[in-house]
Amino acid sequence: MLEASGLTKDYGPNRAVDGVTFTIDTGDVVGLLGPNGSGKTTIMRMLTGFFGPTAGHCRVDGIDVSEDPVGARRRIGYLPERVSLYPDFSVRAYLTFVGRMRELGKRLPAHLDESMEAAGLTHMADRQIGKLSLGYRQRVGLAQAIIHQPAVLILDEPTAGLDPRQIVEIRALIRELAGRATVLMSTHILPEVSLTCRRVLILDHGRLIADDTAEGLSARTRGQGQTLVRVVGAGPDQLTDLVGGLEEVVSVEEASVEAGVVSLIAVAGHENAGGRIALAVAERGWRLIEISPAVMSLEDLFVEMLEKGGAGESR
Repeated sequence: MLEASGLTKDYGPNRAVDGVTFTIDTGDVVGLLGPNGSGKTTIMRMLTGFFGPTAGHCRVDGIDVSEDPVGARRRIGYLPERVSLYPDFSVRAYLTFVGRMRELGKRLPAHLDESMEAAGLTHMADRQIGKLSLGYRQRVGLAQAIIHQPAVLILDEPTAGLDPRQIVEIRALIRELAGRATVLMSTHILPEVSLTCRRVLILDHGRLIADDTAEGLSARTRGQGQTLVRVVGAGPDQLTDLVGGLEEVVSVEEASVEAGVVSLIAVAGHENAGGRIALAVAERGWRLIEISPAVMSLEDLFVEMLEKGGAGESR
């Protein structure tokens, strides 16, 4: 479990993090989002004990980071945005060094092999780190974060610099770690959150403005009872007039056209609105491509929430 309670950090007169509170349950994977300067890295550094908070506290696996920083760090695996590697070391030598610093003792050989295999580095074990590509250096950083099999894994931009195939592989690894470790990851690649994380924390100006699943946030922002309708064979005005004229529909958003498909959002005032829309479209002889709950993309949701200053506080 990972817990932040009233977490605050001041740099002189500037407040970087302002009273952030959240709890991440064991085995959960949570994405930390926010524009540059929103406080993501500062929160991660406080959670890992890199520096202390001005106010509030954080607990890792039940241990207060301020009261027992060494005990908390033993339970954390941390991949910073810019991981420090020794370019003259081989991958094996570097991870062996990290394992010794982690006091793995007799467990080191097994943990070393497991971490290299998990990060896709077994065939690079004897390669000098300074001669690796950026993507493989990122893998070494991930391997050092998991070598001691931590209870909590904190990843700052874990897919930065990776090619598309490597991103898919690292994403799969993070999903495999779910259940074995509590994972908090920040990223600027918003689709990664939808594909990897079960929950989203959104920061703005050091404050937590949202804490929910991506689907839950979208539903809250869009509102209940909104339905996406996509049709072929109708004009935008025709579809708007038809759907807007149904007594089960309260209102419609302006229709748009892409590749011959007309789309609009209908605000339903009755639970049978979807069926009534489908029937009306069929009666006109148009082809119904899709009728489903309206869901915003995570990119649109993220931008809209920042513009509004949050579509609701954390749950």
